[in-house]
Amino acid sequence: MNYTADIHKLERHFLPENFVVKDWETLEPYFKELAERPIDSPKALTQWLKDMSELEAVISEDACWRQIKMTCDTENKELEESFTFFMMNIQPKIQPYADLLNRKLIESPFTKELDQKTFFTYLRTVKKNIDLFRESNIQLQAELGVEAQKFGVISGKMTVEVKGQEYTLQQAAKFLEDPDRKLREEVYRKINERRLQDKDTLNDLYGGLLGKRNQVALNAGFPNYRDFRFAELGRFDYTKEDCYNFHEAVKLHVMPLVDQLYEIKKKKLGLDTLRPWDIDAEPAGVEPLHPFKTGEELVDKTIKCFNELRPFFADCLRKMKSMGHLDLDSRKGKAPGGYNCPLAESGAPFIFMNAAGQLDDVTTMVHEGGHAIHSFLSHDLELNGFKEYPMEIAEVASMSMELFTMDHWHVFFDNKEELIRAKEQQLERVITIFPWIATIDKFQHWVYENPAHTNDERKKAWLQILNEFTSPVLDISGLEKYREYGWQRQLHLFEVPFYYIEYGIAQLGAIGLWQQYKQNPDKALNNYITALDLGGTRTLPELFKAAGLEFDFSPSHISGLMRFVKAELDGLQKLA
Repeated sequence: MNYTADIHKLERHFLPENFVVKDWETLEPYFKELAERPIDSPKALTQWLKDMSELEAVISEDACWRQIKMTCDTENKELEESFTFFMMNIQPKIQPYADLLNRKLIESPFTKELDQKTFFTYLRTVKKNIDLFRESNIQLQAELGVEAQKFGVISGKMTVEVKGQEYTLQQAAKFLEDPDRKLREEVYRKINERRLQDKDTLNDLYGGLLGKRNQVALNAGFPNYRDFRFAELGRFDYTKEDCYNFHEAVKLHVMPLVDQLYEIKKKKLGLDTLRPWDIDAEPAGVEPLHPFKTGEELVDKTIKCFNELRPFFADCLRKMKSMGHLDLDSRKGKAPGGYNCPLAESGAPFIFMNAAGQLDDVTTMVHEGGHAIHSFLSHDLELNGFKEYPMEIAEVASMSMELFTMDHWHVFFDNKEELIRAKEQQLERVITIFPWIATIDKFQHWVYENPAHTNDERKKAWLQILNEFTSPVLDISGLEKYREYGWQRQLHLFEVPFYYIEYGIAQLGAIGLWQQYKQNPDKALNNYITALDLGGTRTLPELFKAAGLEFDFSPSHISGLMRFVKAELDGLQKLA
């Protein structure tokens, strides 16, 4: 099948073309009409679903733009107020209507006549939302939506001075690759000292979020927020016990590989001890990798890279570039991190990131590019709800692209030695990311199982978990004051709680697809596209199956995939 990035904004049939979300008073009549409209036939139900989907898409895109604009410029009070107004004055009023419409759908006698295969996951989600809805949580969830964004505002102000010049923390991280060990240590300490300046503010922010999240869970009849959040995220296909098993599998089958990689790094650098500021460094005389200089160059090279893989992938980025849906360079006042934000009505999503000229930025760009391709492929699905795919498969879309593109990274590195180094670093990261995923996930289980904990208890629990997944090869002596608050740099803890194990599950899927790719590139890419094209119309195991993957994160499966990655890495090291 031929896929095209030439997508267009959805046509409106229910709302006026010039309708803009400004306030609740102009929005409410459309909800009222849907709530009061009689559904007297299967045809009427189908039209009602389409009209509701159109309304959802318009509201979703409006909310997304408010958030995008605010994260691009956290110092602009007007943008912050626009986002806050939506979260506090519009979103809370939508929720009772959303519940009413959900119930109307489930209670309709014609719902059972819908195609059950296509609608199974959609209706399952609707029923889940009905089960979780509580009037008493509306205000709390509105407040949580606003307060969680304060993390970006606080972090966006963080800068350090290096060699007489001011850098964001993302920009300063490039010095951790410098051959000058003294400079690396100086920058490492400056970055961490700067974070410590806001440790109390971030502790207070997190404590407030935890309290409200716990209350949301109690209001909904759950013993803790973890159990509520598993239901809210639609984790129908795995349990907390599966997460615990994942943590243990990382200890058993990944940590020994991390130890090996760190021993190799220590030897390569000629060091007696490996310190945290040495992990990304190169030996003296070896220049750090410089794959691009500007965000413009990054996107142009990524388009070339994607074009070699599949022209359709490149077309997606070209479309986004032409629409101004990219903000890539790091700058002061910009929120940290990176994301791809689907835009339900426009179709072409928005990529946000903080590029500073490093290999990590290339990885982030192709990662978010994978998400973008997912958005393009699912845009034509009939209902907005069909596009709400599980986050685990969304991350397979992005993490697979990190691996697929490696064969085409010559567009970033025309020097063969540099290209091999880049691939080595990427495969090392594929392995070393697992301990951090396990750390963040295990920490969240503890945090929400113990909602009344003190700051000191949280610090102690964090350090214990962090140390479980820290290689003994790494010398961390004297760095306790930085490590105690290491969790505060993880955006997900503040903004999207419990969203992190998805990266681990998806990394396993991505490695599986890369295995396929090494044997038959076309077949692997076809499987990839087939799975993403389904959006959220299938269960998570079915989406994995469509991609030719097993939905399995057992210790034995993880062990096999790790051996494959290590073998590929060993092969590269022989070429170096």
